[in-house]
Amino acid sequence: MDSSVYVFVEDLRGEGVERVLDRISAYGVRGVTVGAVHHASRDITPHGLSRLTIRREGAHFPPPPDLFSGRRLKPATGHQDALDGLREACTRRGLALHGWTVFLRNATIGAAHPDVTVRDCFGDRGSPADLCPAHPDVREYAVALARAVARLGVDSVVAESLHFRPLKPERSFVPLGPMDAYLFGLCFCDYCMRRAADLGVDAEVAREECARIVGGVLGGDPPAQGEVTRAALTAYAGPDVVAYARARSETVTTLVSEVASAVAAEGSKLVFIDSTGAVKGYRDGLPTPGLAAHDAWQLGVDLVALGDLVPAFGVLAYARDAARVADDVGAYLRSVGKDREVRAVLRPGYPDSDSTDRLVAKARGAKAAGAMAVDFYAYGLVPHPVLDRIPATLAEAF
Repeated sequence: MDSSVYVFVEDLRGEGVERVLDRISAYGVRGVTVGAVHHASRDITPHGLSRLTIRREGAHFPPPPDLFSGRRLKPATGHQDALDGLREACTRRGLALHGWTVFLRNATIGAAHPDVTVRDCFGDRGSPADLCPAHPDVREYAVALARAVARLGVDSVVAESLHFRPLKPERSFVPLGPMDAYLFGLCFCDYCMRRAADLGVDAEVAREECARIVGGVLGGDPPAQGEVTRAALTAYAGPDVVAYARARSETVTTLVSEVASAVAAEGSKLVFIDSTGAVKGYRDGLPTPGLAAHDAWQLGVDLVALGDLVPAFGVLAYARDAARVADDVGAYLRSVGKDREVRAVLRPGYPDSDSTDRLVAKARGAKAAGAMAVDFYAYGLVPHPVLDRIPATLAEAF
């Protein structure tokens, strides 16, 4: 069974490529998934060169001039030498190398070009890190970025944030319900509205309805209760809003198709990660009841359609419960097709796993549900004793 460990470039720079790869090789995994393009963050790193690491946003390699020359959107400059020699070092150890790529979460690009970011129902562009997948310049950028990472000689391009993202305000003293937050997070930029209109949706009515509902809650109306489902959303916001939400899937599906084709043309393959599993369980490992595969539509992800276009999928199995991990993996396979490669991404420690036994149970559950690989997230974020659970997990689960 395949496996890998997610690694940040700051891990490689801080501890050294040889030392990190030697340790990862000793875990018994078959590959390394390196953050070739990442978003800015500030992380506690228990065994890093710094215990509080500021991650630089951008591409951690020189972008090929032929791919980005003349383009309006270009990746921010990261650590340009971070991946030097990594492919060769992996080959010497028999490790596969996967290029983890964050596509449409980029505050640097968003700040420089606000018009390519999402626009809410009130006409505000309040999410500068969220690039809209309907914007033509963003779509060209995503395809070029995918080609650039594939040219690094990676065995796969692991795509994160290649879809819409949910609303994530830093502070809110208004108690928005899940459905209110969902409506507030919908993009109503010109390109999204035009695509929806082309599919027969009355986009302006949908925007007006979202503004009316969210505006009412911001003005003191009680927030909506319960999880976001299509049936509940229809009753709460009406058919035009639901139709508009459905139209987002065409935007994402066509973009992912273009990216997958570009990666294949460069001799690699795409592993698509839908962030629904993280949206539901990232903070505490206690995901809300709906399975990730069933709720992926909220981010514009149509897994059934993508199953015909993408060879491999990563399931963010961020849950404490082994049965939930198995259920999420099984639901993904039923959606994308049994012949597709599904990789379960597990967190070996807090907040999901409090012991080796729990991690083993989740890996077994993923395998029993049909996962072809188990990946571990992430090397630099957890203490070495937690990473030391990986060898026993691979040995006992597989």
